[in-house]
Amino acid sequence: MDMNRTGFGEHLDRGRAAVVSLTNANEITTEDVVRLRRLIFSQTSVGRDEAEALFHLERSDALKCPEWTAFFVEAITDHIVWQARPTGVVNTPQAEWLIQQADQTRTLNTFAVLVNVLAEAHRVPAWLPAAVRGRAGAGWQGLGNVLEEAVRKAA
Repeated sequence: MDMNRTGFGEHLDRGRAAVVSLTNANEITTEDVVRLRRLIFSQTSVGRDEAEALFHLERSDALKCPEWTAFFVEAITDHIVWQARPTGVVNTPQAEWLIQQADQTRTLNTFAVLVNVLAEAHRVPAWLPAAVRGRAGAGWQGLGNVLEEAVRKAA
């Protein structure tokens, strides 16, 4: 049984190592995302280490392929909403961690994570939706332009 645990731990380390290896990359390619998806989602869960490494990568200056957004949103949502028990419930410490990571990152992709978590979760702390709405007007990179375009299209 110890061999299984060791193998599992090594697998988790490879997932985080794959994310960290891209930290200094100038570009995150489609192939990189496919490799990350395979490594991270082949595990039984997206761990906190992997989630923090993904936020760190999101904060990097690397040019990111279009597939990055869907992967990033899916991985973080999986970590927050579906990996903890009971599934579908975001508790206060999880929500606080998510908001802290989002405030450090402040990108359009991070806002997409916040919105997706609210959409997929069955229950969240009462303050979380207001916290997400408050970030919509907080000057996050690219968010103002997207919101203006959405309002223009709706008019």
